[in-house]
Amino acid sequence: MLKQKAPPHDQSFDNRAEFFKKQIYGTSKGKIRGAVVWRDLEEILAKPEMSRPLKVLDAGGGFGFMAMKLAALGHDVTLVDISQDMLDLGKKELDEHPVSGRITFIKGEVQKLNEILPGEKFDLVICHAVLEWLVDPKPVIGILKSMLDVNGVLSLMFYNRTALLFQSLVVGNFDYIRQGLVKKRRQKLTPITPLYISEVRRWLAESGLTVSGMSGVRIIHDYMRDKSEQVSKFDDLLSFELEYSRSEDFAHLGRYIHLWTEPLR
Repeated sequence: MLKQKAPPHDQSFDNRAEFFKKQIYGTSKGKIRGAVVWRDLEEILAKPEMSRPLKVLDAGGGFGFMAMKLAALGHDVTLVDISQDMLDLGKKELDEHPVSGRITFIKGEVQKLNEILPGEKFDLVICHAVLEWLVDPKPVIGILKSMLDVNGVLSLMFYNRTALLFQSLVVGNFDYIRQGLVKKRRQKLTPITPLYISEVRRWLAESGLTVSGMSGVRIIHDYMRDKSEQVSKFDDLLSFELEYSRSEDFAHLGRYIHLWTEPLR
C-alpha cells in the first residue's frame, strides 16, 4: 500500500526560533534585508500623517526584529505570531534590550486577526515574510486591510517567485523548474508558497489597496558568483543594494519584494 502524503499546512517555526534568528538576521543576507526594509519604513514614518506615536500591528512578526525597532521609536506595537517559541524569544530579547515603546506579544494565526483583535484598528500594519509560509495566502490580504485605520498603511514583504525562477535558470537547475519549483525534500527555510509580484499586486488592488512603492530586497547578493564576496565586500554590496533596490530595471529580481500602500482615505 502506497504511503499517502500529508496534506500541506502553514509553516510554524516552533523548535527553530534560535536557528531562524541566526540564519535570517545574523548573516549578510539578513543584514541586507533588514537595511532595505528599514530604509523604506523610515520614509513611511517620516510622512506628516505618520509623524506621531503610532499604533502598529506586526502580523507574523516572529521574535520581533522590526517590532523592537519600531517600539524603540516610541510606537505601540502588537505582535501576533503562530509560534510560541518565537514569542518567547521576542520577550527575552525585549527583557535584555528594553525600549521606550510597548510591545504586546500574542500567540495566534494571521488568518484569525479579526478574532484575536476584534474591532482593533492600526495606523501601520506590517506583514513581512509571512505569506510565502501559508498554504492559501490570498485571503490574508483582505484581513490585513481590515485591520487598517483611516490613513493606515500596509507594509508587505514576500518571497519572490520570479527571483527563485531566475536563479534556478542561471544555475541550470532545469529539473527543479520542470517540477514547478517544488523540491522533493524541502529545506528547513525554503518557503512553501513563493509569489509573483503581479499576483500580489492584483490581490492588493482587489482589496481596494493602492501600492505606493516597491523595493527589491537582495537584488544582487544571491546572484554573486563568488559567495565569499557577500561578506568580504559587504559594505559596497549593501550600498549598491540600497541604490538599485527601487530601480525599475532591478527591483523585480529581489529575493523578497517589499510593497507598501498609500494611506486609506
